Amino acid sequence: MEKILISLLVFSALPVFAGEVRANPNVVGHEVEYKAGGDVMKGYLAYDKNMKGKRPGVLVVPEWWGLSGYERMRARMLADLGYVALAVDMYGGDRRAKDPDEASRLSSEVTRDFDLERTRFMAALGFLGKQPVTNSARIAAIGYCFGGGVVLNMAAHGADLKGVASFHGSLGAVQPARPGTVKARVLVFQGEDDKFVGPEQVEAFRQEMKKAGADFRIVLYPGATHSFTNPKADEYAKKFNLPIAYDAKADKDSWRKLEEFLDQIFREQPGEQGKQ
Repeated sequence: MEKILISLLVFSALPVFAGEVRANPNVVGHEVEYKAGGDVMKGYLAYDKNMKGKRPGVLVVPEWWGLSGYERMRARMLADLGYVALAVDMYGGDRRAKDPDEASRLSSEVTRDFDLERTRFMAALGFLGKQPVTNSARIAAIGYCFGGGVVLNMAAHGADLKGVASFHGSLGAVQPARPGTVKARVLVFQGEDDKFVGPEQVEAFRQEMKKAGADFRIVLYPGATHSFTNPKADEYAKKFNLPIAYDAKADKDSWRKLEEFLDQIFREQPGEQGKQ
């Protein structure tokens, strides 16, 4: 079922915004290593050490810059909500781009080779599912920019996830989703003034999801551009002359909606997907 929302930007209090992380002594985070094929991947795992029992897991797939402090912050935010979060390394060896040219090269290495993209994503999914604190039957994935495209591609090709959420991500699938292949609930946040993903791409994605019979929702933010959730977007825009900008209202609203989305998909019982 599709819902399209031109957001009214109604907000609620959240523990973390605009890069400011509320100190929670119960949340621990540490660097981790796992294998994807023959490559060593270096991610970041965060969870609340005082919570009892297993809890749902969430993968966080980075922007095209590679795994950075931003994704680590988002992982800790998710841990503060009671999830086990793994910020994912999609480039191998914790490689990070120094400029847009390098970011384009690194991200293209992954997006041009879907088998590589899937192998690295599935390795992270397997690693998260094997953590003693993770309920492996309840895992979702979120992604930013390049990472948004990754999680949508994984959903389109039937990854066993409860849901995926893309923030200002690429909407061009490697191969269009086929009817019945999308198991995950899909949530997409886009800025209406995004210079990298235009309205025609949003419409094409909408039609693809409809034809696939997916349960999806698109949230559009008037005035928001690419990278609207990243507090460093303005710095990058100035340094590299990029058409991106941080939008605090859209950031807050999209995170609140993500909270609601995760709560809903992890509470659903089998057979309830798509019910309102």
